[in-house]
Amino acid sequence: MSASLGLYRLQQVDKQIDRAQVRLDAIRKTLENDAELKAALTRLEDAQRNHHHALHDLKFAETEVEAQKIKIEQAESSLYGGNVKNPKELQELQKDVESLKKHLAALEERQLEAMLNAETAAAEFQNAKAELEIVQSRLGSEHGKLIEEQTSFIKQLESLAEEREAALTPIPSDLLHVYEDLRRQKRGLAVAEVEDDACAACGTTINAAVQQNARSQKALIHCPSCGRILFAN
Repeated sequence: MSASLGLYRLQQVDKQIDRAQVRLDAIRKTLENDAELKAALTRLEDAQRNHHHALHDLKFAETEVEAQKIKIEQAESSLYGGNVKNPKELQELQKDVESLKKHLAALEERQLEAMLNAETAAAEFQNAKAELEIVQSRLGSEHGKLIEEQTSFIKQLESLAEEREAALTPIPSDLLHVYEDLRRQKRGLAVAEVEDDACAACGTTINAAVQQNARSQKALIHCPSCGRILFAN
């Protein structure tokens, strides 16, 4: 899989999130005169955002714990594998293993804390949704169609948040930083597909060699004109 493929897939999800958020913002402006509904929506959005961040932190904590366990396995393999005979070296390896295990314990504490935070955030998110449903029920048909559309988009964003978490999993953190920086700089469009031998974002011609490099499994290739990440099938 090319380095840009995972980012391209992530961008497809992010574009859906952006479109849904734009429509939600428009609906909110229409309903903003209703203070009670506005407050309930704000609580829901805050709870949803906190839930999303909590899930992200939990996944990161789980990844750190697994990585530390692998380090310990490798260190213990060196310690007990029989290849190291020197007593001093063995003593140093033993100290390394003990240090790694001590750090693992700290990481597992963070993981537990992240798990508890995620559970709390999930409960607050569900409570906020229930509160919003109560408010919507009282409003009845006054904003019926808009509220139905709004509810649909909120559910869609919830599903897209899960899709985004799944899309993030295979992407190295350094590539993700590049993507996020470009999204901020390029109005949400960090990755440009190569279509008809040209950058789909700016129209610059992309030669065959650059297109081949864009299929690299490790390195990102940028459009020489607009600077976006190039994705080539």
